[in-house]
Amino acid sequence: MRTLLLGENSMLQLLRLLQDGQFHSGEALGAELGVSRAAVWKQLQSLEAERGLRFHKVRGRGYRLEMPLVLLDEASLATGCQHWPITVVEVVDSTNAEVLRRLQSGQSAPMVITAEQQTAGRGRRGRQWVSPFGQNLYYSLAIRIEGGLRQLEGLSLVVGLALAKALQQMGVQQTALKWPNDVLVEGAKIAGILVEIAGDPADACDVVIGIGVNVNMPAEAVGIDQAWTSVSAQLGCLVDRNALALKLGDNLAHYLEQYLQQGFSSLLDEWQDNHAWQGRSVRLSAGDRHVDGRVLGVNASGALRLEVDGVEQQFSGGELSLRLRDDS
Repeated sequence: MRTLLLGENSMLQLLRLLQDGQFHSGEALGAELGVSRAAVWKQLQSLEAERGLRFHKVRGRGYRLEMPLVLLDEASLATGCQHWPITVVEVVDSTNAEVLRRLQSGQSAPMVITAEQQTAGRGRRGRQWVSPFGQNLYYSLAIRIEGGLRQLEGLSLVVGLALAKALQQMGVQQTALKWPNDVLVEGAKIAGILVEIAGDPADACDVVIGIGVNVNMPAEAVGIDQAWTSVSAQLGCLVDRNALALKLGDNLAHYLEQYLQQGFSSLLDEWQDNHAWQGRSVRLSAGDRHVDGRVLGVNASGALRLEVDGVEQQFSGGELSLRLRDDS
């Protein structure tokens, strides 16, 4: 009897065999992978410990995942995405960090990195982005920008438009955009954006657009400090993350092309039409400093327009946080 342990590629093969959430016998799994039933069981234990997955074992029936998965398929993503090369990694600290490392090592933009899991997923202002294995979309796109940071005014807002459109095409209704980088559904966060720069901010530079989408996140997920929802919660079914990744790529290519050719002002009206908090009373925070006002919208460069004590003021910057006022 062979007692070979499964390598990393075979671990993914095992998960692909089990991702349907149905029972599979240890004997059949071992035969498919060329290992013993004991090796299969050991690997399932490792997957529980290292990836946070849960399996049920029933005598006479075999093993099944507690919750079915839709794993990312690099081959189908590479075939379906005509805009830039795409790579799937199993586990990474963050997809943005991985893209930045590849750029530093000499790999050229454009490129996309997606992952099954992030161990140190990041949001804006240093926040953690909860990133369980095989459940959500962790997606980072690198593009090359000529002309420095002035070319990037309103970029995160444009990415939000592309993301909202992709979610609508998947069937998620009532998406809305929260300045500067979130997508909401009925007030709950479904996706976020983190934009980072590599290179000379005054000249040619690479821009990394990180996107996180709650796709099949279970309702009992922990570590999230705000109201949230997921694509599966909105649709009432398991969602194909590959289909969402392809729709996202198509929409990013479309919106970024218009943005780079015509600027954010060409998309201003569309963004305003999708604005979640238009006319609402909010608190804008930067560290210990707070400004209370009423949202008037955004300007042609993507800055937030607030009415503060009867006077319009405009705000922009990566370290700003916007919240609804308690009395809004």
